[in-house]
Amino acid sequence: MLATIGDVGLALVLVGSAGAKLAAPTRTRAALATYGLSSPRARALAWAGATGAEAVLAVGVALGIDAAAYAAAALMLAFAALLARAIHQGRAGQPCGCLGARSRVTPAALARTLALAGAFALLPALPRTRLSTTGWLALGLGVALAAIVVLAVLLLALAREVGELRLALPPQLPLEIDGEGPRRGERVELIERFAPGPPARLALAVFSSEGCPLCRALEPAVAAFARDPLLAVGAFDEHGDADVWRALAIPGSPYAIVLALDGTVLAQGTFNSARQLEALVATADAREREPAHA
Repeated sequence: MLATIGDVGLALVLVGSAGAKLAAPTRTRAALATYGLSSPRARALAWAGATGAEAVLAVGVALGIDAAAYAAAALMLAFAALLARAIHQGRAGQPCGCLGARSRVTPAALARTLALAGAFALLPALPRTRLSTTGWLALGLGVALAAIVVLAVLLLALAREVGELRLALPPQLPLEIDGEGPRRGERVELIERFAPGPPARLALAVFSSEGCPLCRALEPAVAAFARDPLLAVGAFDEHGDADVWRALAIPGSPYAIVLALDGTVLAQGTFNSARQLEALVATADAREREPAHA
């Protein structure tokens, strides 16, 4: 039973290591530059090779194949050699990519990798006995719980990676086209349709149509803007407010115009997401603060 537990436990270590690399592929590949891999292609090949080897060996180790255990031990020794070389070259503290993007080159990482190499090498020497039905059930439950923990950690790592990727994306800008809608800098009577409170600095006019699915999908975002005390928000339907649409030559929906409180058009354009509408308001706010407008 001890050998079976060792097989499963060490296989989960390999699965966790491969999963951590897969959860943050871009940063893990970049970490391989610590070992002198300056070419992006070389880093990509090394990342794919290490991840694939860990995944394949995990299956073999879990099945109790001695050759897989010895190969895993050799792989850990290779990793340890790379860590020792990096430490010797004064790269301690730099990313190592061992267990994902956040792991670092440290003596502790080197000791951990050597310990794993020894554990894999000793695995074939452990006595193997047949498990009873109860033993298999207990082992299966333990493996299931361990897999749930590993999956939860990988899911959190993936969510963090997606969040960082979204933050790195450039802002989505609305489509401001000259000749569509009112001209920027023009004063329009639309401001008379608003009743801004004392804190309000801008007026946001949102133009939507009854048969526009995108307009319906963006209603929660518009409602969120309406809760901002610095904004006076008004909605104008294509049929119910047809006179406003005609007067301002609104090209379609969803469309938005941001006004200064004196009725000056600061920004206008078509938007397809909450981020684009936010960018439109931010653009208008920046223009309203310009000395020329003041």
